[in-house]
Amino acid sequence: MGAVTGWVPVAEGLTCQTAAVLATADGRVFVKGVPVSDTDGVVGQDWEVAANPLVAGVAPLLLARVTVAGWDVLVFEYIDGRHADLTPGSADTALVARALARMQEVTADGLAPRLGDRYAHVLSDDEQLLLAGDALLHTDTNPHNLLIGASGARVVDWAMVASGPAWVDVALTAVRLMEAGWPDEAAVAWAGRFPSWRSADPVAVAALVAGVCRDWEARLGPDAARPSNLRYQALLGTAAGTRARRFARDDGGGEPAVGSV
Repeated sequence: MGAVTGWVPVAEGLTCQTAAVLATADGRVFVKGVPVSDTDGVVGQDWEVAANPLVAGVAPLLLARVTVAGWDVLVFEYIDGRHADLTPGSADTALVARALARMQEVTADGLAPRLGDRYAHVLSDDEQLLLAGDALLHTDTNPHNLLIGASGARVVDWAMVASGPAWVDVALTAVRLMEAGWPDEAAVAWAGRFPSWRSADPVAVAALVAGVCRDWEARLGPDAARPSNLRYQALLGTAAGTRARRFARDDGGGEPAVGSV
């Protein structure tokens, strides 16, 4: 990378134990790493390495992977940007939609674990099969993993990839919009601009919601998990959700369909 002339630590991030922006003789780079003794962390970085060529243009380019002084380190191109603002009315949501539309076209090519397997501890075999698919899924489109720069939105941190139905990342992002203050119906209408969501099997959506909600309850307990779980349950085919999806399909919600941009 050339001589390092400065560095700025990056505090955000759940899938690494150190991260920083390095200033080098050849420009800035982003580095993230985990101790080689952190088996799960190294596996997450394995997935990032495998996914990176498939998501070129959506994710920052991986420049190098090095093991040094007991650390497994990934070096990425530096993206000069900020975290996405997903609040109602933000222009960032249109940029995020364009990035998601590009992601819809990426297949896993057998390089990612099955999404259903992630929830094997809380879903039946039949429910897990409903989450089968060949799309490469990010599964963690929280605002810290969405960078807005001059070239639009970039999606970072592909350590939690999975293979499954293409609509899953759309659904998970709609929940992030709810977290940012969008009314449930508006968030589901936003998801309805994606063809994959409009054609999603409601039974499969119910399986995803069941898996996420049961997993959160197992981790946090029912009371602590309830606020998040209510947002996920809004994705189901309730009367409000059905009206919102029909509005998005028939009227476009005032914006072009994602598939056309």
